[in-house]
Amino acid sequence: MNHKSKDKTFKHLAIAGNIGSGKTTLATMLSKHFHWDLQLEAVDENPYLEDFYDDMKAWSFHLQVYFLNSRFKQIKKIKLNKKPVIQDRTIYEDAHIFAKNLHHSKLMSDREYQNYLDLFDSMTSIITPPDLLIYLRANIGTLVSQIEERGRKYEEKIQIEYLKNLNDHYREWITGYSKGPMIIIDIDNKDFVKNPEDFSDIVNKIDLEMNGLFTF
Repeated sequence: MNHKSKDKTFKHLAIAGNIGSGKTTLATMLSKHFHWDLQLEAVDENPYLEDFYDDMKAWSFHLQVYFLNSRFKQIKKIKLNKKPVIQDRTIYEDAHIFAKNLHHSKLMSDREYQNYLDLFDSMTSIITPPDLLIYLRANIGTLVSQIEERGRKYEEKIQIEYLKNLNDHYREWITGYSKGPMIIIDIDNKDFVKNPEDFSDIVNKIDLEMNGLFTF
């Protein structure tokens, strides 16, 4: 058996996961631990979010284009950044999870969806994927509990069926993900905020991926 040290430079790391999975919290904690720069999702700045949860069909296209453009601008900044950056959610989730789900649920028209995908394809043709993807996997009960705990007013309108559909799309996307290294973290029985051992376990997995040895 031969061993070889990894020599890839990890500059762009990203956390993926459904609403309520703890992406922002973990990204913030990892940023502090590793001294990485942090790029958070522009949720509070999105002017369409509350309107979207009031009337998803009317505002789905506007909401998703805003998020897509916001993510694209983040990636451009990450490329120019000299320090490693951890990003809260990826541009691929915008298209393969959220926009796709809205289209399948008849909340985004065929015309809007095709327009969106054309824009997504143009953007992703000139960017590179994250050097490491960290996926937070959770069941619906965990997601609902954490959404309720953080108490964002506009999230009170989220339907269970909506979260289930998103989880189905995440499962499909992650199963076929091949853009680079990935770590999957099951968070149903973990509390990386209150339990230092759970957080250390995540850190160790990232250290192993970035600096460990692999066999061939």
